[in-house]
Amino acid sequence: MNSASRSYASAGVDVTAGYKAVELMKQHVARTTIPGVVSGIGGFSGCFEPDLSGISRPVFVSGTDGVGTKLKLAFLMDKHDTVGIDCVAMCVNDVVCCGAKPLFFLDYIACGKNTPEKIATIVSGIAEGCVQAGCALIGGETAEMPGFYPEDEYDLAGFCVGIADYNKIIDGSKVEVGDVLIGVASSGIHSNGFSLVRKIFGVTEKKLQVYIDDLGCTLGEALLTPTKIYVKPVLNLIGHVEVRGISHITGGGFYENIPRMLPDGMYAAIERNAVPVLPIFDLIRRIGEIPEDDMFGTFNMGIGLCIAVPAGQADKAIEILKESGEKAVIIGQVKAGEKGVVIC
Repeated sequence: MNSASRSYASAGVDVTAGYKAVELMKQHVARTTIPGVVSGIGGFSGCFEPDLSGISRPVFVSGTDGVGTKLKLAFLMDKHDTVGIDCVAMCVNDVVCCGAKPLFFLDYIACGKNTPEKIATIVSGIAEGCVQAGCALIGGETAEMPGFYPEDEYDLAGFCVGIADYNKIIDGSKVEVGDVLIGVASSGIHSNGFSLVRKIFGVTEKKLQVYIDDLGCTLGEALLTPTKIYVKPVLNLIGHVEVRGISHITGGGFYENIPRMLPDGMYAAIERNAVPVLPIFDLIRRIGEIPEDDMFGTFNMGIGLCIAVPAGQADKAIEILKESGEKAVIIGQVKAGEKGVVIC
């Protein structure tokens, strides 16, 4: 029997487009296959067999997130191959903060019209993010929802499951006064604060095409730069130094995220001049006339991760991160006092 439904199509849902999208994305999904994957896409669920060797007390760690209004820029630029990286990054970077290794990822794409080629392009970015994180893309869902989303728009979200040894979980409880705070560079705005960004720039297709000397690229290219994925460098670092706390700098900037890895009675003293603020943030601050405190309370300002290590291991940690291709600098220290962040 033909699975196509003319009645459903008359309501705006083309099930055959969904089948074609799955066929087109298979090549991208195949790139993410790692040991443990025991199912292919097309079934009703994804199956994964974790390797528990060397783990005395396995704990599953999960994270979920979306890309947010950064997608509006992808729509205007008709560029859909990088937002999938953002989606994966926002999940796996959270998971690795406790020292967990991401195992697999699932995505959810809701759209007004299922254009198979566009969906496959989105999934190509998701697959690239999974490759960068070393996890498998084992399933997902594409929901065509005419009348709910405009035809040319979509939403993108996902979730990741990782694994950690209970006895080695990094939860900030071992952070001590005197520990050094290491900042690992971001690639740009990542995936937070875009409602404010769009308001400041009054984003239009034409404005996104403007080349800006200070950025060395067009505004659109700078804003759509995908979120950096830190999984492999962090897991490598954990194997060489004592990592006591990790904070993923996302929405809420420094003020909300860094305290999440600190015990009560301690605060993060951040040296403002040590933070390598990226040109895009200077541009946002200048055009939007935004107070610096608000900038640090909204954006990552050039620091995607903040890592707490014993003072005696800070130089080694920075060297290891640099060997992994990351830019890392000391941005502050843990001090005694009311939990929070002080930028001085």
